[in-house]
Amino acid sequence: MDDYKSFSDIQIMNKVGEYDSKALEELYDRYSPILYSLIKKIVEDKTKAEEVLADVFVLVWKNENSSNKSAANVYTWLITLARNKAVDRKRRDENPDLMPEYNDDYEDRFIIPRLSKSIDPLDLNKALSVKDNFEEALNKLTDAQNFVLYLAYYEGRTHGEIAKQLNIPVATVKSKIKVSLSNLKQNLVSGE
Repeated sequence: MDDYKSFSDIQIMNKVGEYDSKALEELYDRYSPILYSLIKKIVEDKTKAEEVLADVFVLVWKNENSSNKSAANVYTWLITLARNKAVDRKRRDENPDLMPEYNDDYEDRFIIPRLSKSIDPLDLNKALSVKDNFEEALNKLTDAQNFVLYLAYYEGRTHGEIAKQLNIPVATVKSKIKVSLSNLKQNLVSGE
């Protein structure tokens, strides 16, 4: 019997790819607390957050062998998957008539992450170790920079929706997001 607790995230995902249910349980045990926290922050309802979390792990099981996933970056892939699924749920709850039909094509295009191979791999332990640095870097942003990032990443608003809400041009929204992310990155680098 394999001791999955000693396996790396990549090894666990490879086992999940072989449809090993024990490996999926280990992945769930490792990641469900952080994924649930992110999902709950977005959907703001305990029951809905639990449903979205369950959906995320169904997608992990269903899409493990997909070429869309970066095996070397399990943490980032799972966080992005959870964020995408939570934002989609929130948008469907708020405006069900405006959302396209949820089918395999929609899921593949808008829910399943496609990570750049240039993203440095990050595992759960490393992510948790830099958590305080990340929060400190976020706190160094202006309120306006934090707000525009919140709208884009937690609320899942499009550039057009943010522009309408803030009564500014879409180009300004894009610029504000770009500057905010650049400042966040700079704050992280200077805080290391």
